[in-house]
Amino acid sequence: MHSLSRRPRVAGIALALASAFVLASCATPTPYQPATGSGSYRTGYWDEQIESDRFRVTFSGNSLTSRETVERYLLYRSAQLTVERGADYFVLADRDTEKKSRTYIDEPFGPGPYGYWGPSWRYYSPRWGWRAWSPWGGDPFFDRRVDVRTVDRYEASAEIVIGRGAKPDNVRAFNAREVLQNLGPSVAPPRPQ
Repeated sequence: MHSLSRRPRVAGIALALASAFVLASCATPTPYQPATGSGSYRTGYWDEQIESDRFRVTFSGNSLTSRETVERYLLYRSAQLTVERGADYFVLADRDTEKKSRTYIDEPFGPGPYGYWGPSWRYYSPRWGWRAWSPWGGDPFFDRRVDVRTVDRYEASAEIVIGRGAKPDNVRAFNAREVLQNLGPSVAPPRPQ
C-alpha cells in the first residue's frame, strides 16, 4: 500500500526534472551550425556567393551569445568555406558586427483616469533599473509594476575574397587551415537531440 502512494510523487518529480532539463537546454548560446529561424529570430551561419572568389559570410547569435563568440564563429565559417572551395587563404574585404537591441516592457499601460492610457515618466537608476512614475499612483522610487528589459543580440558579417597559394602579406589575410586548427577547439557544435 505504501508503494502505490509514492508512484504519483515519483512521477511528479520525474516530470518536474524533465521539464527543467528541457528549459535549461533552450537557455544556451547559439551553437556553431547552419542558420535556423527567419527574420530577427535567425541564428547560426549563412553565406552567399557574390563572385567566383568573393562571398558574404554572416553569423548571428541569440541573446546569450557574446560578441566575441559571434566574431570567432564568423572567422571559423570563413575559413571553413575557403577550404570547402579548395582555396588556401581568405582576405577580409569588409567586416562589421551589428548589435541588435530589443526592449520589452512588461505592463506598458495601466489603468488610470484615462482608461488604459495616461501620462507617465520612465527613468533609469543604476541601482534599481528601469522605473515608471505617473501622477495618479505609484511611488516614483518604489514603483515595481513596470518591468523594462533590453535584450542584446550580435550579428557579424564579412565579405571575403578567397585565394590559392601562399597567403599575401596583408593584415586582413588569413591562412584558412591555421584558423580552423586554432579556433576549432573553441567552436561549440549543436548538442545531439
